[in-house]
Amino acid sequence: MPDSPLVVIGLCNPKSPSNAGSVMRAVGCYQADAVRYTGERLDRAAKYCTDTKDINSMMSLTYVDDLLHDLPRDMKVVCVELVEGATLLPEFVHPARAIYIFGPEDGSIPQDIIDAAHHVVYVPTIGCMNLAASVNVLLYDRLAKSDLSDSGEELIKSSRDTNNRLVCKY
Repeated sequence: MPDSPLVVIGLCNPKSPSNAGSVMRAVGCYQADAVRYTGERLDRAAKYCTDTKDINSMMSLTYVDDLLHDLPRDMKVVCVELVEGATLLPEFVHPARAIYIFGPEDGSIPQDIIDAAHHVVYVPTIGCMNLAASVNVLLYDRLAKSDLSDSGEELIKSSRDTNNRLVCKY
């Protein structure tokens, strides 16, 4: 189905397993479909990190040589980076099917990927954000602008943990 939403997160050579774990949690919370990554640093570092939630068994975290290879033809490439000329995230209209590409914690998205993008957006902050925080903000913005943003009480009840049974009295 070409019109069905598909949301993929692309990570350029991430270095931190804890950041990648936080990205995976965001993907689960905001119902993105998959995470792709390039580079060798994550695999090298992951052996020193314990995945206590077994996130990799629940979500697709896939190594690829090229983030742009083998994408559906109708998928839009959206780079999220502090780039001159980029669109302010609050003004951005998200495509139904997109791969959102983020740079590494200690660098930027390569220029050839920026050049191939359909859109480049940035989060208006003072300074740069952590990789996982950027993914969370982007996915929240996508959700807030969608039809799913008003899910009501049932979403609250199904999303909170077993220790939270709070109710507003006002």
